[in-house]
Amino acid sequence: MKVSARVKDEWLQIPCKDGTNTVRWLGEEAWRKYQKLMQGVKIEEHDIINVIQEVRKTRGGALLDPDDVVCEVLDNDDFVNIVLTTDTQINVGTIPDELRHVLEPMPSNFLPADNYVFLDGSNLSTELLVNLGNGEFKIKLSKEAINNVLKSRSLVETFLEDNHSVYGVTTGIGNFATVDIPVEKLEDLQYNIIRSHAAGVGNPLSPARTRMLLALRINVLAKGYSGISLNTLQGLIDAFNASCLSWVPEQGSVGASGDLAPLAHLALGIVGEGKMWSPRTGWEDAKRVLKLNGLQPLQLGPKEGLALVNGTQLITSIGAEAVERAQHIAKQADVVAALTLEVLKGTSRAFDSDVQKIRPHKGQIDVAKRLRALLHSDTYPSEIAESHRFCNRVQDAYTLRCCPQVHGIVHDTIDFVQQIIKTEMNSGTDNPIVFADRGEIISAGNFHGEYPAKVLDFLSIAVHELASMSEKRTERLINPALSGLPAYLVEEGGVNSGFMVAHCTAAALVSENKVLCHPSSVDSMSTNAGQEDHVSMGCFAARKALQVIENVEHVIAIELLAACQAIEFLRPLRTTTPLEEVYTTVRNVVKPWDKDRFMAPDIDAVKKLLIENKIWNAVQHHMMFYHAPQEHETRVFSPTAITLGQERAKPRIRVALKRKSCE
Repeated sequence: MKVSARVKDEWLQIPCKDGTNTVRWLGEEAWRKYQKLMQGVKIEEHDIINVIQEVRKTRGGALLDPDDVVCEVLDNDDFVNIVLTTDTQINVGTIPDELRHVLEPMPSNFLPADNYVFLDGSNLSTELLVNLGNGEFKIKLSKEAINNVLKSRSLVETFLEDNHSVYGVTTGIGNFATVDIPVEKLEDLQYNIIRSHAAGVGNPLSPARTRMLLALRINVLAKGYSGISLNTLQGLIDAFNASCLSWVPEQGSVGASGDLAPLAHLALGIVGEGKMWSPRTGWEDAKRVLKLNGLQPLQLGPKEGLALVNGTQLITSIGAEAVERAQHIAKQADVVAALTLEVLKGTSRAFDSDVQKIRPHKGQIDVAKRLRALLHSDTYPSEIAESHRFCNRVQDAYTLRCCPQVHGIVHDTIDFVQQIIKTEMNSGTDNPIVFADRGEIISAGNFHGEYPAKVLDFLSIAVHELASMSEKRTERLINPALSGLPAYLVEEGGVNSGFMVAHCTAAALVSENKVLCHPSSVDSMSTNAGQEDHVSMGCFAARKALQVIENVEHVIAIELLAACQAIEFLRPLRTTTPLEEVYTTVRNVVKPWDKDRFMAPDIDAVKKLLIENKIWNAVQHHMMFYHAPQEHETRVFSPTAITLGQERAKPRIRVALKRKSCE
C-alpha cells in the first residue's frame, strides 16, 4: 500500500507496506521524507512529533485521527495533506475555510466514465447535459465539428496576417474597442481578459454544475463560430474528461456580453491559474492539478481568451438543470395530488375526458389523463373510493378539483422553457462571430441573455404553483375539520404534535417562493461605461429558479409524507394498485408515524425519492397499462355529477347509509 502525502508544496509518495501503521506514523514518515529529499537534514524524533499538527484527506478534507490505522481510513494510492505547526495558514487562495473541508465535486468513490458522447454544437439536450454534469460521459468532437473549428480558426489567422482590425482580437474590448493592440501584445490581451474578468464572488458552483458549464462551453465552441483553435478546444475537452474543475463563483454575471465573470473563472483554472479540483488531488493550485493529471495549461493565441468568456452558458446550464428537475417534480406532483385526493375521499369525475376536451389545453388534458389512470377505475379499483361513492359531497376543493387546470399550465410552461433552453444550448453566442464560409467576422449581440433569462423567470412563476397547491392540500390533510382524520395525522394528539410544524415548513417555503418569483429579468443596469446599457440579469433568474424548484421539492415531499400517513388511518381499505405502489415506495424509506420523532430526516428521504424520480417510476408502467391500447374511461356514480333521467331515490338511500364515511 502507498499514499501520496503533501508537505508544504511538495507531493511525496509514502510506502505503507500492509497499511497497519497509524496515521500518526504516516504524518511523521512524510515529514522525514520531505526533510531528507528537500533539505538533506536528519530530524530528531522529538522534533518530528512536535511539528505535525494534523493529517487530512485531500479529497473532501476529512480530519484523520492520529491513532487510526492507515488501511482502515485510506485507500491504496489515496492522497493526504500534512499540516505542520509551522504552517500559519493553509494556502487555499480564494477558498473559504468553511468550504474547504466539505466541498467535494464528486463522491470519494468517483470513477471516470467509460462512455463518450460526440458534441457538434447542434444536438445537446437538457437531459444529456445533466448527465454530463453527473460524470456519466466523456466528450469527443464529431468530425464535422473538427472541420468547422479548423475553418473558423483559419479565417482568424488570415485576418491577422492581413492586419485587419477585429474587435477583441487586434483591439481592446468594451470601452477600449477603439484601442489598437500591438502585435507583440495580442496574446497578453487574451490572458488579461481572463484574469481581469475573473472577478466573481460568492459560493462556488457545485461540481456537477461546473462540469455542465464546461461541457456546454465546449459544445458552443464546437459549432465553429468562435475562432478558437482545435488545440485549445481539445485542451478544454481533456480537462473535462479528467474532471479537472475550476473554482467558479456563482455571483457576478449580469447576463449580457455573456456570463463574463463565471466563464473567466472557468477558463482561469484551465490556463493554470487560480484553484482547481480533480478526483486525484482535491483542491490545489490549478497548475499542479493539471500536471498531476498529465495535462498542461492552455497556451492561448489571439481571440481565444475572448472566445472562452463570451456566452450565456452559465444561465443556460443552470437553466437546463432547472428544466430537468422541474419536469420531474411536476409529473410527480400530479401523482402526489392523486394520492391526497384519494385519502381525502375526493372524486375523479372532475377529470372526465369530455370536460378537458372543451378546454383543450395540452397540459390540462395530460394531467387529467394521469389522474384518471391513478384513481379508481375498472382497471384499478379502490376500496377507499368505493367506501364513499354515495356520500353527499357535491364538490371538492379547488386544490383537488382544479389540478388539471393549474398543474396543466405548469407542464405547458416547462415544455416551452425547455425548447428555448435547448435552442440556447446549441446556439453560437460569441462576439465577434466568425463566419468562415463567407469570410467575415461580425460584432453582434448573440451573447445577450434575455431569452434564457425571461423563460427562467417564467419557470419560477409556474413551478411555484405546484407548491402553492400542495401546501393547501397538506393543510386539508392535517385539519380534522376538513379531512375527518386525526388532527395532524397522529394518535394521542397533545402528547404528539404529528405534522403540525411540517405544514408550517411547507407554508414558509411557499411564502419564500413568492419573493423569489419576482422576475429578475425586468431589471437592467447599465455597465461597462454605457457600452452594455441593457443587460438581462439572467444568471440570477437561473439561480433563483433552482431555489424555487428545490423549495417545491420539499413542499411536495411533505405532502407525500402526510398523504401516506393519512392512509394508515383508512386501513384496512386499500387504494388503487399504482397508488399502493407509491405508498410502498415511501414506506421503504420512511416508516409510519405512531408517535413523534425527528421529522427532518423523513422529509429529506422522501425529497430524495422525488429527485431520483422514483415516485414517477413507481406508477409509470401502471399508467401505460391503463392507457394501452386505449383508455376505457370509468365513469362511476358520484354526487358531483348529475345525469339526465337519473333515478335519485336509490342513491339517496345509499347516501344515508354511507354518509358517515365522508365525514
